[in-house]
Amino acid sequence: MGKRHLAREVAMQVIFELDHHPPGEVDPERALDYRLEEARANAEQAAFARRLVEGTLARVAEIDEEISRASTHWRVEQMAKVERAVLRLATYELLFSAEVPVKAAINESIELAKTFGGDESGRFVNGVLGRVVEHAASR
Repeated sequence: MGKRHLAREVAMQVIFELDHHPPGEVDPERALDYRLEEARANAEQAAFARRLVEGTLARVAEIDEEISRASTHWRVEQMAKVERAVLRLATYELLFSAEVPVKAAINESIELAKTFGGDESGRFVNGVLGRVVEHAASR
């Protein structure tokens, strides 16, 4: 498993966990610290995961708008929580973080969706993210 894959996995799990609770009920920092310790992430992985979680949470409203625009048949609140967490994380990376090439961010997200979601999760995530990228390119 690549260094950044572990960081993305941790970040996705934190975003997923926070989505299960009303805002403010779970401290994102504590949830992230717990997951990082559980995953035995090194300092570089922890820093990357922290940037992903903080960035995603800071821009979740913008991210959800982009996902809604890109998803032709599902509203964000109707999506499975795993897919929603993966899409939020990936959309943050694609639109607001210059650390990772587009193809790598999409491929990593598909892998996360396949690992934690259902049989069709990878295909669904790929389709939505493809449209997010297309829309971003047309701006």
